[in-house]
Amino acid sequence: MKNIALVGSLAAVSLLSACSTAPVNHSAPATPVAQQVTVPANLQAPAGEVLAFQMAATGVQIYDCKANKDVAKKFEWVFRAPEAELYASHDSSNLKLGKHYAGPTWEGNDGSKVVGEVASKSDSPESNAIPWLLLKAKSNTGTGTFARITSIQRVVTVGGKAPLTGCSDFQLGAETRTPYKALYNFYKAN
Repeated sequence: MKNIALVGSLAAVSLLSACSTAPVNHSAPATPVAQQVTVPANLQAPAGEVLAFQMAATGVQIYDCKANKDVAKKFEWVFRAPEAELYASHDSSNLKLGKHYAGPTWEGNDGSKVVGEVASKSDSPESNAIPWLLLKAKSNTGTGTFARITSIQRVVTVGGKAPLTGCSDFQLGAETRTPYKALYNFYKAN
């Protein structure tokens, strides 16, 4: 495992600078907020990629009650999609920067998008949380925030797991929405 510093979103720094009543020295680089997170080796971004920015997600993981394909008379919650808002951090006063939904897709307020596919996963240190992931970008759309993203890490997950009960032949086709939070680290080619 390797410790990396996670860099806060540049958008948040820009927003805070714009809201300040004190004069802003635009020639001096802003000091981003950093958080130390131990990330498993299998979730490290590929060589040659650098952290572009980080966003916090708050939303739900959506599951459907379905019949098990391999075991007769067994029913289970099957993951369908995420549905979350993206912010600079989990501080509720932050400006919404985009959204996260099926694909999995991350879409910025500027209309740019990145669609990912899971490359690797690792159990969350929290037993009731969804796994941590490394995703590769399958496609990018637009020229804004997500245009050059090549990899995405989902880390520091809270909640989001499917319920252990409540799915049976009587609930077949039912939907459940489990609240979750996560940090997404977006990487680009160096």
